[in-house]
Amino acid sequence: MEKNTFMDSLIELRSRLIKCSIAVVFCFICLIYFSNEIYQTLAEPLQAFLPANSSMIATEVASPFLTPLKLTFFVSLLVSMPYSLNQIWKFIAPGMYQNEKSLSFLVMLSSLLLFYAGIVFTYFLVLPLVFSFFTGSAPEGILVMTDISRYLDFVLSMMFAFSFAFEIPVFIFLLIWSGVSSPESLSAKRPYVIIGCFTVGMFVTPPDVISQTLLAIPAWLLFEGGLIMARLFIRNKN
Repeated sequence: MEKNTFMDSLIELRSRLIKCSIAVVFCFICLIYFSNEIYQTLAEPLQAFLPANSSMIATEVASPFLTPLKLTFFVSLLVSMPYSLNQIWKFIAPGMYQNEKSLSFLVMLSSLLLFYAGIVFTYFLVLPLVFSFFTGSAPEGILVMTDISRYLDFVLSMMFAFSFAFEIPVFIFLLIWSGVSSPESLSAKRPYVIIGCFTVGMFVTPPDVISQTLLAIPAWLLFEGGLIMARLFIRNKN
């Protein structure tokens, strides 16, 4: 009986993973026609600061074709993420108690919204400031011309770094909710957390003070937000 239950779970998991894959492929097919426009939108934060006689370039033969497609695939993952998380939720929810279901759903929803918020924050605030600094600090006589493939890799790495940093409140909440730590214990470690935020920002962002600070300060504020959220939850629970 237990063997049948285990096999049924594996079959259901496979089915839901297939549905998630189909959702990604469906979004990719729908967006592939607009791949060049999508890349153009992503390139705007840099192009706004390029000199009038400069432009982005492609140093590899297939880059003009493959780079927009690569970006479109990542956009498809982001667009289909709510559906994929819903499939995961439907798989794990039947094994939870009612109070666990409510809390897990809120945690999952918060994680998704914070992940998207990290991407929006990076695109509208971080990238313009970083590119303004980089292009403005170029030596005289040096024409800034960025390869489209390297630009995409840079922007994606920045977006994922900030998106995962925006997950800090959820991580702090889970630490306290699971009993691994407490709000008082984490508050006492605040100086170490601040130093850690700047240290991580130094490694995951370009070697400049602006991008490092733009990651470290929001990460610290999100840490404080996670503590406040956990304290409110504990107070309501008691």
